[in-house]
Amino acid sequence: MRIDTPILVVIPTYNEHDNLPPLVRSVLAQADYGVLIVDDDSPDGTGEVADALAREFPNRVDVLHRKARRGLGRSYAAGFALALESHARVICQMDADLSHDPKYLPEMVAATSRYDVVIGSRYLRGVSVVNWPLRRIVLSAVANRYIRFVTRLRARDCTSGFRCWRREALARLPLEKIISDGYAFIVEMLFAASRQGCRIGEVPIIFVERRQGVSKLSTSVLFESAMSPWRMRLRRRW
Repeated sequence: MRIDTPILVVIPTYNEHDNLPPLVRSVLAQADYGVLIVDDDSPDGTGEVADALAREFPNRVDVLHRKARRGLGRSYAAGFALALESHARVICQMDADLSHDPKYLPEMVAATSRYDVVIGSRYLRGVSVVNWPLRRIVLSAVANRYIRFVTRLRARDCTSGFRCWRREALARLPLEKIISDGYAFIVEMLFAASRQGCRIGEVPIIFVERRQGVSKLSTSVLFESAMSPWRMRLRRRW
């Protein structure tokens, strides 16, 4: 790990060639921030774009190229493991599609003084989502209610992938035991944090649907997301 900044943002990528440069530059507009890009062997050349950004910002951007089986959960697990080798006191995660605005990062990072993990929440002030069709809003709202019912998590937005972790809290999580992939990994991480006694906080954000590229949401992802809360709840040990 070449980055030695107090705050490190982990960004998994798959076919985000156009979105990555403006996102990384926006994150790095904040002082003391570094970026770890975890590219899942993108066929569109995102990995090469990431390498160019690392050359442009040699002490603030690093790239992990994954050649193994693809998946959001696997990318995050690998990225977090590498991030924990750095000296960052706060490790953040966000999507690469520009739906998570880096302008919220300072408030989220500041909230880690009170919480172990801080969620960029779409549901603290009604529904703060832009450019989603009604069916997608309903699906997301129902999914969060369902997850809270099954897992007893108290966060309003359990499925948000925009989060900041205190280093000590992330290090306590049994990453090797988290078996979900896709978006279910995000829920399982939060559930594991709750089981470890982590203090969970939320900061309101406005989520904007991706401007370019194609959503990674699929039927298999939805099925896994529906089944995984029960698997988490019934699991005996964490």
